Amino acid sequence: MSNTNPNALTGNELLDKVRALGSLPKEEKARECGYYTVTKNGVERVNMMKFLNALIDAEGIELDSKQPSNGRGGRSASYRISVQSNGNLLIGAAYTKQMGLNPGDEFEISLGRKHIHLKQVGAEDEEL
Repeated sequence: MSNTNPNALTGNELLDKVRALGSLPKEEKARECGYYTVTKNGVERVNMMKFLNALIDAEGIELDSKQPSNGRGGRSASYRISVQSNGNLLIGAAYTKQMGLNPGDEFEISLGRKHIHLKQVGAEDEEL
C-alpha cells in the first residue's frame, strides 16, 4: 500500500503555487504541490494524473459534457452510405426516419454526373 499526501493543494492555492514554481519541471511542481505518494519501500512517486486533473479543475475547464442523457448512446448519423458487397446501396433507419419515410415507399432514381437523386413516386412536386 502507498500513503497518499492529504495536504495536496487544490483550487486557487494550487494555481498560485504552480505560477510561483514557473521554471521547474512539471514533476517537481506536482511534488511541491503535494501530488506524490510514498510506497512501503520508502520510494516517492509523483502522481501526475491527479496533479493535472486538479489543475484542470482549478482552471474551471469542463472536459466532461453534462448534456442530459436519455439513456441511449450509440452512433450518430454520418450522412454517408457505401456500396454493399452484393452491389446494393443501403440507406439506414436513421435517415429514413429523419425523412419521414415508411416501408413500401417507392422512389424514381435519376443519375447525375456525381450524384443520385431519389424522387418519391406519387409525391407532389416537392423537394425532399
